[in-house]
This record gives sequence, structure tokens and C-alpha cells, in this order.
Amino acid sequence: MSSDLAPRNTSAAPAPADGDNRYKAVQAKLLKLGKAMDDATLELEGLRRSMQANASRTEDVARDIANADLDVKFVELTNNVAVALGGAATQVRKLADTAEETADLTHQARRTHSKLYGALDDIRSNRREKTPKPAFFNR
Repeated sequence: MSSDLAPRNTSAAPAPADGDNRYKAVQAKLLKLGKAMDDATLELEGLRRSMQANASRTEDVARDIANADLDVKFVELTNNVAVALGGAATQVRKLADTAEETADLTHQARRTHSKLYGALDDIRSNRREKTPKPAFFNR
């Protein structure tokens, strides 16, 4: 009953929350976040399957312990572990669903951002004249 999960040597944040709000930077951050959430969804689903399989194997072990006429307390403890693993697998499923929903919303936000600001960025990026600083026209 081992797990294939291992810590990664990556930053906790897939995309840094800095003050760079340029169109291409926001698009890159949204893309990176969406990919990270897609990856998390897949990893969580793998974890859930592993936990569910371990719960089933633990139930089998409890049955084997009972058939071997060992002390009932060991059967109960092993059954408790199986129930705990099953419950944890259910919670991991909920977390995976939330990660999937977040990934979908991130991809939707990226498409909406592109629809709203993509053409403006093309215009501003392809002209030779400098663009005024933010709030220049607020005077």
C-alpha cells in the first residue's frame, strides 16, 4: 500500500502574482494557471483511484485477518483504516472536481480576456508611436 506521489521541486504558484498587467503577460499567466489546474485535476484523480484501491485491499486484509482467527480488535482497526481511506478518496474526488471547475473557469477567463482586449493589443503593439502612460487622459 504505497503511493507514487513525490514532492516536486517547483514553486507553489504556477504563475506569479506580480504587477505586470500587460495583455500578453495576463494571457501567459492565465494559460499557465489553467495548465497547472488541469495537471492538478489529473494528479488528484490518480490519487483518488489509488486511495480507493488501497481501501479495497485493506478490506481484503481485514477479511483475511478475521479468517485467520486473530483478535477482533485487529479486524476492527483494519476496517477503520479501510473506511478512512474510502472517506479520504471521496474528499479527494470533491477536490478534483473543484480543480477541474477552476481550470474550466480559467480557460474561459483567458478566452474572454482575449476577446475583449486582443484586438486592442494588436493595434497598440503594431504601431510605431509610443502609447501614453496610464491615466494620461484623466487630467
